[in-house]
Amino acid sequence: MKALKWIGVLVAVYIGLVVAFETLFLGLYQPKLGGTGIPMLVITTTDDSGGSSDRRLARFDTDGKIYVSAHHWPRGWHSRALKNPNVHVEIDGAVADYVAVPVAGEEFDRVTRENPIPIRFLVMMGFPPEREILRLDPAI
Repeated sequence: MKALKWIGVLVAVYIGLVVAFETLFLGLYQPKLGGTGIPMLVITTTDDSGGSSDRRLARFDTDGKIYVSAHHWPRGWHSRALKNPNVHVEIDGAVADYVAVPVAGEEFDRVTRENPIPIRFLVMMGFPPEREILRLDPAI
């Protein structure tokens, strides 16, 4: 019985750490992660009422195309980008308009295979829901 109590405490502490990491560190603080070598961007999405919201995200390039993925618990930016795919993106100080295109099928498999999420990140994120990927195509 005592072992179950300790397991319960450890699970509660783990959940608390995941919530703190996802909401406080990533959600509110939105770190730049510049020293980590992780390429970043800032995406501005628009909601149904026309209000805009900025979110700092890791980006990855595959075959010369820019991708971002929703692989955390909070993913409001992703929902807004699906509803209004015309997004504004800042990459290394350069600002441009893009169209967010959901990725599926063979392209999803290839991009996921070439850009896996390391297990240590999955642990830190509390094994979030299945990853969803958007390709950012330059707006014409």
